[in-house]
Order: sequence, then structure tokens, then C-alpha cells
Amino acid sequence: MDKAMELAEQVCAGDRRALAQAITLIESTRDDHRRAAESLLEALLPHTGQSIRLGISGVPGVGKSTFIESFGQHLIDAGKRVAVLAVDPSSQISGGSILGDKTRMEQLAQSPQAFIRPTPTAGTQGGVARRTREAMLACEAAGFDVVLIETVGVGQSETAVADMVDMFLLLLLPGSGDELQGLKRGIVELADLVIVNKADGDLIDAAGRVAGEYANALHLLRPATPYWTSRVVTCSALEGTGIGDIWQIVEDYRAAMTAESAFEDRRAQQARTWMWREVDDSLLASFRANPAVDARISELEAQVEAGSLTPAAAAQALLAAFRQAE
Repeated sequence: MDKAMELAEQVCAGDRRALAQAITLIESTRDDHRRAAESLLEALLPHTGQSIRLGISGVPGVGKSTFIESFGQHLIDAGKRVAVLAVDPSSQISGGSILGDKTRMEQLAQSPQAFIRPTPTAGTQGGVARRTREAMLACEAAGFDVVLIETVGVGQSETAVADMVDMFLLLLLPGSGDELQGLKRGIVELADLVIVNKADGDLIDAAGRVAGEYANALHLLRPATPYWTSRVVTCSALEGTGIGDIWQIVEDYRAAMTAESAFEDRRAQQARTWMWREVDDSLLASFRANPAVDARISELEAQVEAGSLTPAAAAQALLAAFRQAE
């Protein structure tokens, strides 16, 4: 038995250490690791698809980590196993990332029924690490009932998470207006459930007002998902109020979507999208790794920066170099 198959068996047996090793392999960019990861994923694929996949987004400071810890603990108390893929922002300057999610979700991280994995974005467009989708499959194969994907939450590019989850949850602050929330137009329109967090203490009334404003706004928008009307609720992740109601809404959503076969249709469409993104990413990687292209990049970039060559002409020159090298 090769190592990939052995690792797959350990993951399917629910071994959390094996799951961590599997995700490390999946995230690796080494060619030999990518080949091993593909073999691993092929072995895991028949054991995936049974979980509910939830995306959670919101601006920094909205309390995503506190919410996930409270929500995750509620699920564990209800007999569920919970995996959290917390997408960690990589610095555009240093290339480093924080990777501090286990310290932000200390109680959840100690539970044997939970698995928390921070994943650096490495500058990935959309705020979701390129291999997050594959890591999600590994978590499903390991028997986790709920997979939560926490995203960076910085704007419209964040909507990439909606292409890989069953339900998209958006957390808001008890302020008012998209500008105050730091949100770009479009992200609210993708939400299947809008949650106004921090509805406690002096902010209870403000949270209720914001929930009402967004509920009215959502009535004017086309539903994010067919067969489902997006809802707006308030909660306090700190105090745990409203958390049980949110899980009930998730279950209502799954039942409504499953009854119309929309659940399966959505996943099938996401799989097609995933395939073409892999094609795009692989082609771009091959392009950038091509010696003929690499030899001309500095020269053409300098001409574009100096204004002596248009970006379009420079791009065509790089593509021509790539085609000739092929």
C-alpha cells in the first residue's frame, strides 16, 4: 500500500493527526506532493459529501472567531463533529501570515470533536486559499458533520467563498449602512443568512434596528439561493444568545434545498466551477514558470511602468513568448 492510500485510510478512520498531515500535503506546492495529494483526494472522494458546508464572512472586528467558537460548541453539545478551516490573511509585504486561529478559538481547539486548521491565503483572490476546497473534502472524509470556512472578510472579492459552500453566513456589526460595515456592494446579496452579532448590553437595540434595515433591504433583492428567502437575525456570540436559533435556520435551509433537489444541483455546479478554476490556476502557473516568459517579464514591466508600452501590448508579447517556447 502506498503512503497516499495509507494516509487516506487513517483519515477515513477519523485520525485527526492524519487529517492534519493530509491537509499539509494538499497545501504543498511541490510537484511530487501535488501528485501524492491527487492520489489521496481520489481515495477520499467516495467518503465525502455528507457534511453541511458553511461559509462565514464579515469585516475584521465583527467577532467571527467568537461566533465560530460559540456556534461550534453548540454543535458539539448537540452531538456533531465540527471542522473549522480558518483562512488566514498572508501579508502582501512579508508573505507571512498570522496563523493564530487556535489561540482565538481556545475552547473549541481543546475539544476532541473539533478540528481547527488555519490556512494562509498566500494572496489568493477571493480570500479563500486555493486548496481550501480540497481541505474541506478531507475534513468530510474524516467524518466531520459540519465544515465551517471562515474567510478574511475584507470586501467583494470575499464572495469566492459562496462558490464552495452550501450556505453563506454574513456577520454584521450593530452599526448601520454598508459603508459603516466596511462592506462592498454584492457581498450582502450573496448571504443566505445575515447575522447581526454583538447584540448584547447597550447594543441590543442598535442590533435590532440594523437587523430590521437589512431585512427590508433583502426584500428588494433577488434571493441569493433559489427556494430560499434570506433571513436576518441577531445574536450575541459572547453570551451565547441566538446561537441555537441560527443552527435551526441552517437545518431549515438544508431541508428546503434538499426537498427541491437544489442542494445537489448547487454542489454539482460548484464542482464544475472548481474544475475550471483548477484549469485557470494551472495554466497561469505554467505560464509564470516558463523560462521564455520569465526572461522577458522585467523588461516588459519596466516599459509598462515607464509608459512606453501599453499593458495589453506587453501581455501579448509575453503570450507570444510562451507560445513560441511551447
